Amino acid sequence: MSHDALFQLGMDSVVLNTAQKEETVAPQPVLAVCEDKDHFIEKDGVLCAGSHLIVDLFEAERLDDLPYIQKTLVKCVEEAGATLLHIHLHPFEPNGGVSGVAVLAESHISIHSWPERGYAALDIFMCGDAKPELCIDVLRQAFVPGRMEVQELLRGRSA
Repeated sequence: MSHDALFQLGMDSVVLNTAQKEETVAPQPVLAVCEDKDHFIEKDGVLCAGSHLIVDLFEAERLDDLPYIQKTLVKCVEEAGATLLHIHLHPFEPNGGVSGVAVLAESHISIHSWPERGYAALDIFMCGDAKPELCIDVLRQAFVPGRMEVQELLRGRSA
């Protein structure tokens, strides 16, 4: 990408801090997907692409513990019956916040944390046979939030 293109995106002055260590999990092989199945689901009588959970954690713990966050995201994927393709997490200094995503064959789980405020924002979107709602208890047990808010959006709803 050219410098001009980066400038247009507002990224011309971005400087990466190479002292910050990022964590990744190697890509996993994925089984072939049946060509005739589009992985839309029916939920509560509604045909849709999938369930997208918007999760807010307040007064939560361990939001700066990158290996722990990675382990928790992997457990979410396993509990939901999803297929992990890749995890990428990035720590921020000086507050220790973490941003990252678990890329799934069924879509993704993302997190952005503010440990200094005890707050984390997560998006959990899954299609097909995966059950994103099973991630809620995993997150509750892992981060012990004083308060947790969950909203569900049914994405790609058929009219």
